[in-house]
Amino acid sequence: MKGKNTETKRSSKAEDILLQINSKTKLGDLRKIAKDIKKDHELAMELWLTGDFLPRLLAILIMDKKLLSQDVIDKLDKDMQTHTFDERNNLMDWLMANQLTKDKKTIALMQSWEDSSSTLQRRAFWYYQARLRWTGQTPPDNTENLLSALEATIGQEEPEVQWAMNFTAGWIGVYDENNRARCIKIGEKTGLYKDEKVSKGCTPNYLPEFITIEVNKRLNN
Repeated sequence: MKGKNTETKRSSKAEDILLQINSKTKLGDLRKIAKDIKKDHELAMELWLTGDFLPRLLAILIMDKKLLSQDVIDKLDKDMQTHTFDERNNLMDWLMANQLTKDKKTIALMQSWEDSSSTLQRRAFWYYQARLRWTGQTPPDNTENLLSALEATIGQEEPEVQWAMNFTAGWIGVYDENNRARCIKIGEKTGLYKDEKVSKGCTPNYLPEFITIEVNKRLNN
């Protein structure tokens, strides 16, 4: 890897963009910049190579989803490992929401990641399953398989994957009345997030509370 002093010279376009980003930049600001750029995969890769969190979030927004093969995603995944725990999870979740869910090929890739050796790709698999349910899309006919896998492996999983698995169980419990008690039982058995403190107005991640609160919201609407 090249050191800072011998780093490849960036294009003036990339330099101009980087001047617009600082520690006060918000996600909405990045979206506005991306809206002006539209799609520019070459520029995205330049921004990605900075190694910095906010330029990488912007890079994800302007990538060409057609170029996101498994090999490219593996490379991005490896680069994400240089970030803190929260940042790398945010980068993968952002990649999933803004790119991977937008194309049939990348959706198919995500659906193959349940047993991936990458924790971030396993997280994306589970987060996508949750997302299908909470966005009101018709979920695939895989609920039974998901719940069986959850019951068998959630206790041994890495924390970032555990969270996404728990989230999936939560939304299955909210929308699938037949499996609600089973999802609550998963939460009681694992005890995950039972003592977690959440901000006012936020739903706790502990499954018995999460499911009860979200079901009641929908009953009262």
